[in-house]
Amino acid sequence: MFGGLTKDLGIDLGTANTLVYVKGKGIIVREPSVVALRTDTKTIEAVGDSAKRMIGRTPGNIRAIRPMKDGVIADFETTSTMIRYFLRQAQKQRWLFKRHPNVMVCVPSGITAVEKRAVEDATKQAGAREAYTIEEPFAAAIGADLPVWEPTGSMVVDIGGGTTEVAVISLGGIVTSRSIRIAGDEMDEAIIQYIKRTYNLMIGERTAETLKIEIGSALPSEAKESLEIRGRDLLTGLPKTLSVTSHEITESLADTVNAIVEAVKVTLEKCPPELSADIMDRGIVLTGGGGLLRNLDRLLARETGMPVMVAENPLDCVAIGTGRALENIHLFKSKSGSGSRYKG
Repeated sequence: MFGGLTKDLGIDLGTANTLVYVKGKGIIVREPSVVALRTDTKTIEAVGDSAKRMIGRTPGNIRAIRPMKDGVIADFETTSTMIRYFLRQAQKQRWLFKRHPNVMVCVPSGITAVEKRAVEDATKQAGAREAYTIEEPFAAAIGADLPVWEPTGSMVVDIGGGTTEVAVISLGGIVTSRSIRIAGDEMDEAIIQYIKRTYNLMIGERTAETLKIEIGSALPSEAKESLEIRGRDLLTGLPKTLSVTSHEITESLADTVNAIVEAVKVTLEKCPPELSADIMDRGIVLTGGGGLLRNLDRLLARETGMPVMVAENPLDCVAIGTGRALENIHLFKSKSGSGSRYKG
């Protein structure tokens, strides 16, 4: 069915999760961007789901790390190994792969040429025949079915794990954009620090993420929800159980959420008037896991005066858009990736 043509892959290489899209088949790999390393032998113990389960639970000689930080490569060799693992996972069921695939990888719009080159080199080292890059907000807009190739303004706010990407897109290019290294991970860290400061209780990343997803909100909610959590009492050093309310989590997230709102406002201020009118008609589209934070759309609508909606499939938009960009791979071949081509 797919023959020898279905060899190209799109990778959403995120700070928190990596998704792999196979041309003609959709997303077939979805795993955390985590690698477990043995510190004594410098060998890889686990990658993806199995490595994430080890976070906070490893013995002294094993370290679970995220080789991507703020959307860029923090550890080149480990990232290359991780990409190789994900490429193998994607090709597992596919004996029809006869050669190294072309790979399209999404990158934050604010990265430097050196950081972009590192992504391309790591992807090639992992086994790609050719590596191309596409900017994250552009990929998110394609995945959210926005009319990116038409002479009309579309605005996307992609909130991932490491970066928030805000962009206005028209005629196949980014007109104006802003990339800030404040996103889902910063929200988790804000919750950890709030609980530590308020209750002298140390909690882990996974507990903070659960609080954010279960009872987190960008605006105070009318219904007062609470969640029981466990952590280590910093005064006694013993385990302790605590009940935390949704209002407290909203308060802890305020600074991070305000930074995202500010990035959206700054991008709108730089937007040409004609495109602003288009966005007023079409609205702002939220993508990425951070876009699912409760009431974030309402807060943005209130602060900008624009209609705001969450994309139909926010977690997958970037991966789907990266995969769909493979259909137009010829547009990315003239230069080393789309970062230079689609720069506003």
